[in-house]
Amino acid sequence: MNHNRAVEGPRDRQVRIVTLRVFFVVLFSLIIAPAFAVAEGEGREPSGLAAMPIEELMGVEVSTVLGASRYEQRISDAPASISIITSQDIKRYGYRTMADVLNSVPGLYVTSDRNYGYLGAGGFLRQGDYNTRMLLLVDGHRMNNNIYDTAAVGNDLILDLDLVDRIEVIRGPGSSLYGSNAFFGVINVITKGAGHVSGLELSAEAGSSDANKQRATFGRAFGRGLEMVLSATRYSSRGQSLYYKEYDSPATNSGRSDGNDHEGYSSFFTNLRIHGLDVQAAYGSRAKGIPTGAWGTVFNDDRTKSTDTQGYIDVRYRRALKDNQDLSVRVFYDYYRYDGKYLFDYPPLTMNRDLAVGKWWGTEAFYKTRIKDRHTVIAGLEYRDNLVQQQKNYDDSPHAVYLDDDRGSYSLGAYAQGEFVVTDRVLVNLGARYDHYKDFSGRLNPRAALIWNPMEKTTAKLIYGEAYRIPNTYELYYTDGNVTQGANPGLDPETIRTYELVLEKYVKDFRLCLSGFYYDVENLISQQIDPAGLMVFANTGRAEGKGIQFEMERKWLAGFSGRFSYSFQEVSSDQDGVEFANFPKHLVKLNVFGPVIRNWLGAGMEIQYASAQKNLDGTRDGGYTLVNATLLSERIFRDLDLSFSVYNLFDKKYSNPGSREHVQSDIEQDGRTFRLKATYRF
Repeated sequence: MNHNRAVEGPRDRQVRIVTLRVFFVVLFSLIIAPAFAVAEGEGREPSGLAAMPIEELMGVEVSTVLGASRYEQRISDAPASISIITSQDIKRYGYRTMADVLNSVPGLYVTSDRNYGYLGAGGFLRQGDYNTRMLLLVDGHRMNNNIYDTAAVGNDLILDLDLVDRIEVIRGPGSSLYGSNAFFGVINVITKGAGHVSGLELSAEAGSSDANKQRATFGRAFGRGLEMVLSATRYSSRGQSLYYKEYDSPATNSGRSDGNDHEGYSSFFTNLRIHGLDVQAAYGSRAKGIPTGAWGTVFNDDRTKSTDTQGYIDVRYRRALKDNQDLSVRVFYDYYRYDGKYLFDYPPLTMNRDLAVGKWWGTEAFYKTRIKDRHTVIAGLEYRDNLVQQQKNYDDSPHAVYLDDDRGSYSLGAYAQGEFVVTDRVLVNLGARYDHYKDFSGRLNPRAALIWNPMEKTTAKLIYGEAYRIPNTYELYYTDGNVTQGANPGLDPETIRTYELVLEKYVKDFRLCLSGFYYDVENLISQQIDPAGLMVFANTGRAEGKGIQFEMERKWLAGFSGRFSYSFQEVSSDQDGVEFANFPKHLVKLNVFGPVIRNWLGAGMEIQYASAQKNLDGTRDGGYTLVNATLLSERIFRDLDLSFSVYNLFDKKYSNPGSREHVQSDIEQDGRTFRLKATYRF
């Protein structure tokens, strides 16, 4: 397969011109679409929606955010730049995984090595990083595990998207509230309650590559403050048949990887609420074939695969005290296991095993108070005990052990934040958190924000924040016996300072947002090749990133909605100015949804453009444009929802940069695929 490179031919330029024409036609239609809304509403009296202020109209689905300050507040008052994806968005655009959701968020992008999804933010995505610089929360519960610090964004996330009420993407450093890993931002997933799932709900999906998925969910509010949600999901797919030119020889099936891209998972979720007590539990296991021949494994053999298993139980009690005071206490226990099977031909033919087991528990106390009904102050304490952080690497037969590392650790954090009303138009938000980790010195991380409303329907935010990331157990101690990778227990934490400016304006029925950022990273942890030829994690100095972002959003009473964003981002070494690999300088995203046949059939279209990305070997994959389309019919037969989605509608050939464990400089991604989904409520 021939990949597009930095130098385009005449056909590539023609394709791009056609793509840009389609893009601007769609964008123009987004602007003139009010004509449809006007025609639909002629001769009618204004409804309740029509009488709303524009801020309320634009935020009918969501007007507040929870994760930015650990309590519910207006988005305009939050000390961060925030994007929200609702459950309605997930249905309208046919999102299948968290990666699909995040790829639609301004400024974010997700790559794949056909095993895991990797999230980039602010143009920053380093090879060897398992999403350690974004903190993932589910209803406030920390999902990053204690071995790799992974924020799962693919099918390894144990929560079904059908259970999601909304997803808050909070950009910028969040360590002043959340500690380590909240480096570039926080993703806060809020699940549906019994009010959203009333009774029994069954869902079935079928798609390309024999993909199929089944889900059963039961929810009910029993009265007297008792409600429950219970759900189970199963998924399987045989995956794609793939070609890699690097393995194109008769001895390696002429570069064809057949039957090795398979994937399957099962998950369970439950949430029980009674008065102020919440008990939440989740468990999931996902197995994925590795078709790329990563780490020098035998190519085109389906025995090479990885299995991720994760589960948790979280108990939280909330109580409203007198005089505008609230208290919350949380206790949790988590489990994580990774099992990697890698077939090597040393010779003899040998199965190498990677095992990682993590167990941890913790507790948190959170206090909030209102002062004179104007100022809000919060404070909290967190303790986390990593009971087990175990890593093993060994050969099955003949048996040989290369790593057997079993350790534990702990962390303690204390934080406070205040939102102070200076005038009716000015807010000041100040916060800081101190963390102490075993084997690392303590760290204080502040955040400050000035929020100004200079005129009606206009908000300006000036934000400064610091964050840090403790090197994880994998980066510090993993080795496969110095065959391909070595350990580095002397790593130091990396830190970041970020400056942001956010301008938001409502103009008639438009929401407009312009933002810019600059950040400086110190003690950057990167995967390197040492003089012995081994991969090793090392502190490689400093890096800086900068960018701008423009967003436009509009909704109409006739059911039309749309959003557009453009992002420019650039990341380089602070020492020599060398541009980093694995990021697109330009991202363009457009989402449009509208009714097709009255109120029972709607259509959603998503266009995503990513500019060229630099590979580790210095080559570049050309930019690409993807188009996804979904037809959605809600309650077509009373309690039945149907949807049909096509992804990569025009079958665009594109790739993502590979990592150091790959022979390939870039990894082929999926062509055109489809999904048919049906949901019935009893």
